[in-house]
Amino acid sequence: MKSLAVPTSLKPIDKKDGILQVIIETPAGSRNKFAFDPDQGIFSLKKVLPAGMVFPYDFGFLPQTLAPDGDPIDVLLLMDEPAFPGCAVRSRLIGVIEGEQIDGKKRIRNDRLLAVAEANHMYANIRRIKDLPKKWIDELQQFFVHYHSLEGKKYQLLGCRGADAAFQLIKKARKAA
Repeated sequence: MKSLAVPTSLKPIDKKDGILQVIIETPAGSRNKFAFDPDQGIFSLKKVLPAGMVFPYDFGFLPQTLAPDGDPIDVLLLMDEPAFPGCAVRSRLIGVIEGEQIDGKKRIRNDRLLAVAEANHMYANIRRIKDLPKKWIDELQQFFVHYHSLEGKKYQLLGCRGADAAFQLIKKARKAA
């Protein structure tokens, strides 16, 4: 029996309709950064952002994947209201923000899939990354730049691509897991 006690083992994609199953780690509006700790089988507090800085959208991961940074592939999830750590949210993939974190001379790809919660009102008409305003992407880039700078790392935006490119990243991350 599989449960949220081991969310990394859950099915990442419903093959018949291509819907992702995103596991929320950090809800929108939170200063607290949560992460799943596979050794303990729980979500734990990883860090706290400084006053005035919060996660702009729900962040989570796609189970049964392994990204180049050593964690399951990240997903930024657009939904009406914040979820909670450990919540599984059926979502449709709309694209990917490709990025690279730079720690000294070490460069590590750290892409963020973009998805829209299947059950929502505000983002119901968002079908592709191109449906999002350029200013939205710019502001999100600034969030990632500042977020990584808190750890003494730089974050460089490499571009935004559509769902086809994002599915290719998922395919790679599933093979790596």
